[in-house]
Amino acid sequence: MASAQEEQRTAVIFPGISPCRFADVGRFLVINPVARRLTTVADETLGYSLVDQFREATGDYTEYERVAFLVVCLSLAFWAQENMELTADVCAGPSFGGGPAAVYSGALDLPEAITMTARWGHYLDDYFATSHSDVVTQSFARVPETVLAEIMAELDAAGEWHDVACRVDVDFHMVSVREHMLEWLHTRLRSAGGLPLYTMRPPMHSRAFASLRATIEAELFPGLHFRDPRIPVISDHDGKELTTGDEIRALLLDGVVTMVDWPAAVAALRDKGVRKAYVSGPDGLWGRVACARTSFEVMPLTPGLALRPRATARPAWSRSAVERVR
Repeated sequence: MASAQEEQRTAVIFPGISPCRFADVGRFLVINPVARRLTTVADETLGYSLVDQFREATGDYTEYERVAFLVVCLSLAFWAQENMELTADVCAGPSFGGGPAAVYSGALDLPEAITMTARWGHYLDDYFATSHSDVVTQSFARVPETVLAEIMAELDAAGEWHDVACRVDVDFHMVSVREHMLEWLHTRLRSAGGLPLYTMRPPMHSRAFASLRATIEAELFPGLHFRDPRIPVISDHDGKELTTGDEIRALLLDGVVTMVDWPAAVAALRDKGVRKAYVSGPDGLWGRVACARTSFEVMPLTPGLALRPRATARPAWSRSAVERVR
């Protein structure tokens, strides 16, 4: 049985990426002192002004948007350490959130995470321009797992390829199909009382993308240096506690080919005594689903919160803290 102290552990959760516009986070990036310092590291690493490029970017999930999302998520977590006395015992990051979790845990230096994030998107673009270019990932809610199994069996019977990309909650999933089956899937989901949400291109998290994983490991990861983290990272694939640099390296790579199982990660956090979870970054999903809300006291860390005037001034994030993530 867990002790009283273990039952009050705190986690930081870095959300999977969602559309992030300059209008939503730009003021935070240029005003908040922590974000300004991390943005400076990004500028030095990439050789351009992240703020300027992000402001002018068009389209979804550009290099600049991905790096900005990383910087925002990490800046909010470090800001909360100084201003909200946040002390995390463990962290997790579903999907894209694995990158900031690797940095926050101490397993990966910030400049290397910035390089990884910027280049990763280009590998995705190149791969899906020629491979699985007709595959999309559809998210949907209000479909129990028993009904989902029936739908997947129907696709099997029709000889149609499919794969579950994310199990977000017991009735919330993301499934990859070929685009010509998208209308059928929407109709079938609605007939079961489900709610189709957004369609993602490129798709994500499938065993079919093994060659993409191999390319990223061979070409991108040799330049990254992972160390054992200062706090554990909980795998978003199966809830395993990761305590070595090699495990976190494998977690990021395996995200290409492995389904996200968020309820399993949430259950593992709960089993380890986590009762308060700070969700650090723009999040419309991972900290809001029932499995998270019923397991923890969820504390959103948002740009708006960090920009809000505070009654008691606290010291700005120290230069030594910047050095720790360099």
